[in-house]
Amino acid sequence: MASIIESAWTYLITNFSDFQLTCLGGFVLHESVFFLSGLPFILFERAGWFGKYKIQKKNNSPEAQEKCITRLLMYHLCVNLPILLGSYPVFKFMGTRSSLPLPSWKVISTQIIFYFILEDFVFYWGHRILHTKWLYKHVHSVHHEYATPFGLTSEYAHPAEILFLGFATIIGPAITGPHLITLYLWVSLRVLETVEAHSGYHFPWSPSNFLPLYGGADFHDYHHRLLYTKSGNYSSTFVYMDWIFGTDKGYRKLKSLKENERFEAEGKEM
Repeated sequence: MASIIESAWTYLITNFSDFQLTCLGGFVLHESVFFLSGLPFILFERAGWFGKYKIQKKNNSPEAQEKCITRLLMYHLCVNLPILLGSYPVFKFMGTRSSLPLPSWKVISTQIIFYFILEDFVFYWGHRILHTKWLYKHVHSVHHEYATPFGLTSEYAHPAEILFLGFATIIGPAITGPHLITLYLWVSLRVLETVEAHSGYHFPWSPSNFLPLYGGADFHDYHHRLLYTKSGNYSSTFVYMDWIFGTDKGYRKLKSLKENERFEAEGKEM
């Protein structure tokens, strides 16, 4: 497996420049992972599939879904892509490299775990700031246009928010100066995580059922359902920041009430 990956990477660095791999390659990778993982949730809503796993009973209209896709394409092509193309000197200053040898899986996994922890910490505080009155009204309210989120709404946001919270994603790599393949993997995992968190579905195989402290769709869906002053659940990936600072009390209370109702219903059936 390692030799196959190394051979594929050798082909890439032989046929494409460092700039192409970092900026254009990064953009293509992001768009591919984002839309391929996010579009199925639109299909699930329209077809009514997996209805018993849907967190909210309400569905988005086809017009609302199409609006989201149109805006996303505009933002990605007119905001994300130019910023990425202009950021090449920043990536080089960070120490990002594409040359062989490839880093070991131990190095890659350690760096990515560090990125997730740091990103979650920075995102939590940035997200709380975006829920202050002025910033919510003028910036963050765009993201909250969808009270019933679906996968692609994870990146539906004001351009200023994209830049503001994008800092949380890049700060970890900026500190460690990773190999480009590590950066590719980090971006892919981060996209998959945020798409899942906005999916609107809580499946038996959802990561939050298996990974301790992982928030997931049920945790973040609560955040979208409530008014900005009462929402809580500000973290991106984990739950401990909200637990430490008490911004998940409403969510925990609701979960407790649902558990009690479930136990009562099971007791009546017996």
